Parts: sequence; structure tokens; C-alpha cells
Amino acid sequence: MGRRRPQPDPARAGAMTAIRAWAALVLAGFVLLAGAAQAAAPKFPALSGRVVDEAHILSAPVVADLTSRLAALETKTSRQLVVVTVPDLQGYEIEEYGYQLGRAWGIGQKGVNNGLLFIVAPTERKVRIEVGYGLEGVVTDALSSVILQTQVLPRFKAGDMPGGVVAGANALIDQLSADPSTAEQRIAQAAASQQRGSDAEVSPIALFVIFIFVVFMLRALMSGGRGRGGGGLWWLLPLLLSGGGGRGGGRGGGGFGGGGGFGGGGGSFGGGGSSGSW
Repeated sequence: MGRRRPQPDPARAGAMTAIRAWAALVLAGFVLLAGAAQAAAPKFPALSGRVVDEAHILSAPVVADLTSRLAALETKTSRQLVVVTVPDLQGYEIEEYGYQLGRAWGIGQKGVNNGLLFIVAPTERKVRIEVGYGLEGVVTDALSSVILQTQVLPRFKAGDMPGGVVAGANALIDQLSADPSTAEQRIAQAAASQQRGSDAEVSPIALFVIFIFVVFMLRALMSGGRGRGGGGLWWLLPLLLSGGGGRGGGRGGGGFGGGGGFGGGGGSFGGGGSSGSW
């Protein structure tokens, strides 16, 4: 007498069918999202040279002079700076646009990531210095901001677009080609300038609120252990007085590569730099 073959479980079969259907839907969703993201990506200009003037705000002699200076910078230091003007940002914030442009063009040498972009978007009246990972210690966020605020934006506000582009590019070239001691001095001066600006922005009311908060916290710390036979929260006092035990980590961001003209395939950017508007 032969064995009876096990009958299929209708519930199990139905569950497997549902799982397959959900898997197909999820896969289709991923495909649609990927296609939408690709369609929504900015359309970048071609990396046609060290100066890409798509907004047509620079004369031919200015482009030629800047190109020569940027080539000399790379010959001297191996660092790559590209000046780019764009007609518009296609609905993106200039920070996102600059980050993606660095990825698409791959400015900087692979493994060194010594690329930098100077981006001008006259339609949105935005400007940005986008700094590659390998140059974040040379062209800091504070120094980028100082260059924009002192060299670029005043000229843009006065209607001198070419002058602002040239002044900003010259300031960046000077910093990128400076000897280490001079570069460090400029970095320190920029940091001090930004700190003074931050201090000046703190209102008396804000200082009073901070003072009350600190007094309240200190009283809570000193009385935290009474009646409980221990030190309470005294162990937190040194951390508070020293600023919380250290600063947090830096920006996130992805490293990315990719070629493009003379870019060299470096292209690792993490959001370093500064933006401005006029």
C-alpha cells in the first residue's frame, strides 16, 4: 500500500502568493523611484575647461587670464580649482547643486581629493565655494565665508559680476598656493573674524537667559546628592565648564569619484565651503 502524498496547504500557498506579489510591487517601486531620481537630477554643463562660463558673464580675455592662472596653480601645487557660472540652479539649493557638480565632474586627484569649485548662479543671486575633502584644512568654511563676504559679494552687489568672480578666484588661488605658515595665518584670522561676528550677534537678553540657565544648572548640580549619600551630579560639572567634553564630529557626506576633462577622477566632497547671496 503506497504512501499518500501530502496535500498542499491552501493557507501556505496563499501566503506565498501574497509575498511574491508584495515583492514584485516593492521592486517596481524601487525601479520607478530610481527612474524619477535620475530624471530629476540636475543637468550639468560639460567640463570644458578650468573656467566654465555658462551664464556668459565673463569676457574672453578674463576667461583666458583666469584659465592661465588656474593652470599655473595646478602646475605648482597639483590642486585644482574650477570657476563655473550657471544660468540657473534648476530648482536646487546651491549647496546640493555644488555637491552633485563636484561628483559629476570629479574635480581633484584620486586619493588626494584636492579639488575646489567656485560656483556663481546669477539668476538666483547665489554664490558658493565648494571644497573637496583634501582641501578642507586649507580653505576652511570660515575662510570661504570671509572670501565671499569681503571679496565677492560687495562687487556683486555693486553690479560688477566679472570683478567679483576674478576677486574671488584670485583670493582662492592665493590661499591654495600660499606657504603653510601664511595659509595657517589666514585661516586663524578668518576664524577670529567669524568669532567676533558671532559674539556681536548675541543680544543682552540672550546673555541674561544663558546666565540664568547656568545658575539654575549649577544649583541643581550642587544640591543633587543631598540626602542620598552621594555626589549627585557633581561629576557633570567639569564637563559643563569645559564645554561639554569636546565638539561633535564634522559633516556627513559621501565620497565619490568620476572623471571629466582634466578633473583627474578625485571628486570627493563632503559639503565643505560656504555660500552667499546678494
